[in-house]
Amino acid sequence: MIRDELWLVRNCVLTARDGWMLEVTGISSFVRGLDAVFYSGLDAITELDPRKTELVADDSPNHRRARLFLEAVMRKTFLPQSERGLALADTFLMDEQVHQLRPAELALSMKNPQPRILIADVVGLGKTLEIGVLLAELIRRGRGERILVVTPQHVLEQFQRELWTRFSIPLVRLDSTGIQRIQRDIPAGRNPFAYFKRAIISVDTLKSEIYAHHLEHTDWDAVVIDESHNLVNRGTKNNALARLLARRSDALILASATRTTVTRPRSPS
Repeated sequence: MIRDELWLVRNCVLTARDGWMLEVTGISSFVRGLDAVFYSGLDAITELDPRKTELVADDSPNHRRARLFLEAVMRKTFLPQSERGLALADTFLMDEQVHQLRPAELALSMKNPQPRILIADVVGLGKTLEIGVLLAELIRRGRGERILVVTPQHVLEQFQRELWTRFSIPLVRLDSTGIQRIQRDIPAGRNPFAYFKRAIISVDTLKSEIYAHHLEHTDWDAVVIDESHNLVNRGTKNNALARLLARRSDALILASATRTTVTRPRSPS
């Protein structure tokens, strides 16, 4: 330390009259990047040994705010696409089970850049939890900015509540009344599905021909379709809706309660 500032010594030479000549570069905030020369015979020079550093806890309010700020920045910084492991598995409001993490592990394995996941468990094994883990991991990697969840009307509110309370994923509920309300607030002809980034809607509302044109021009990072066993009959509106959403989504997650395995279909059939 010289003149109350921190310096990095780059070179030192013993002189005949003024002691040691130190060529330094500033590292503290006031002199950072500044090159200078000091003589030990003219300035008081204090050597700081990093091995003798004593760490003292800072309990000041500014320190706590700084930590909160840094943590917020880290949470907003997306993980690299090459990150294969689950980053958030132990942070959710759930009793972690191995099978509940498997769909997320498959989707993030990068075997298929556009994952198509079928979660087909018996009732009670936690399909909603598996979906929540997968969506949260996609969001953490910057791949879940726009999310659409399609469910039957009778489970819409429960699905919305589970994703919010357990995974902090907010979904705007769009029933037919909600869409009409949005259309009153936005310019005529604008796509109502572009108004919110993350939405949940019933399959009966979404399959209406009124919204087909808007869906044709809307892309999603992730689409979740619950009770997908109702989509298998070709020629039905449900099947046509699923095929349309599959084309417009980066990740497609189908959930069904009719089987006990987890597979990855190419597309709804």
